[in-house]
Amino acid sequence: MKETIILAGSLAQKPGFGGHTWVFLQYLLGFKKLGFEVVFLDCLEPGMCLDTAGQPCTLEASANLDYFVRVMDGFNLDRSFALLYDSGKRIFGMSRADLLERTAQAALLINVMGFIRDEEILGRARKRVFLDIDPGFGQMWQESGLCNMFQGHDCYVSIGENIGQTACSIPTCDLQWISSRQPVQLDYWTTNTTAHHGFTTVASWRGPYNSIKFAGKTYGLRVHEFRKFVSLPQVTGQRFEIGLDIHAADHGDRTLLETNGWRLIEPQRVAGDPWSYRDFIRDSMAEFIVAKNIYVETQSGWFSDRSICYLASGKPVLAHDTGLKSLYPAGKGLLTFSSLDEAISGVKEISQNYNAHSLAARAIAEEYFESSKVLRALLAKVA
Repeated sequence: MKETIILAGSLAQKPGFGGHTWVFLQYLLGFKKLGFEVVFLDCLEPGMCLDTAGQPCTLEASANLDYFVRVMDGFNLDRSFALLYDSGKRIFGMSRADLLERTAQAALLINVMGFIRDEEILGRARKRVFLDIDPGFGQMWQESGLCNMFQGHDCYVSIGENIGQTACSIPTCDLQWISSRQPVQLDYWTTNTTAHHGFTTVASWRGPYNSIKFAGKTYGLRVHEFRKFVSLPQVTGQRFEIGLDIHAADHGDRTLLETNGWRLIEPQRVAGDPWSYRDFIRDSMAEFIVAKNIYVETQSGWFSDRSICYLASGKPVLAHDTGLKSLYPAGKGLLTFSSLDEAISGVKEISQNYNAHSLAARAIAEEYFESSKVLRALLAKVA
């Protein structure tokens, strides 16, 4: 009988966010490739259910449920999920009894950002792993007394690979953090030699969190870093396109970007589901990615799950340095920058030696991020 891995995360809350969806798919599909049975565990509250027009509705009529089911069916996970609704009073997918039995038998329950808080389910798990995919936020919130999000877990894993190191200023909260790379299931990310787009990315201008004041310093968001590089299209003469989630209130920033040559695309057009998101990346020339200020200032070692998909598709990545130079070979396929001058040099280097960087990008994905390698290493660390 195959062992089971339970992965808990927030997919149904974010219908139409194809990149966010892939975060969970990489783990689910990767563990399946290793021979595990997988169960995806999600939860949704009535006030979160919206129809396609953005109006409140029932679960059955919601875009949330429709999107969730399409993704599960589309990746052959249709018998491998449980969606808790209304604080677990209802459950869609497997029954609660089946879920509790599967959880009790599972090798691990991996709880992404501590999303699932159902005490009965967590109590049945033999080993509860907290998976931190937003390094810095949760740790600073907890140290500031704003939350206790890590409680009730046995192991603590962060994709901030420098956490606990001297150069990284993220507080550890007196926990023993395990660092882990993010996986990419390469069977779903083949290389593509064509490029209908230029330097691209998909991003949120501000994201769901506010800036954080901690230990006398303010840690900001992507917007606070991006403004430093706004002149890049004009200076380099290259095409830059972003599937950007930016609020209407940020009209000044939108104008600033467009005036400087950035082409802004509605994210729903290019990342409205996991398939369109994959197509957009595979049709791009390369990625230019600006990290959140908190990732940069803490030297967290954060590396985007999206960037890994670019690499796997044979697309070079020009990445904002978050302490990456000590973790990966930067210079071919993956280039890093901290200043505008370094970003300009990176754009020119990729443009002038594209074929070599494209080949190197895929090689980096295979060597450092291939799901079987990453997940075997993770299992060994939490054993």
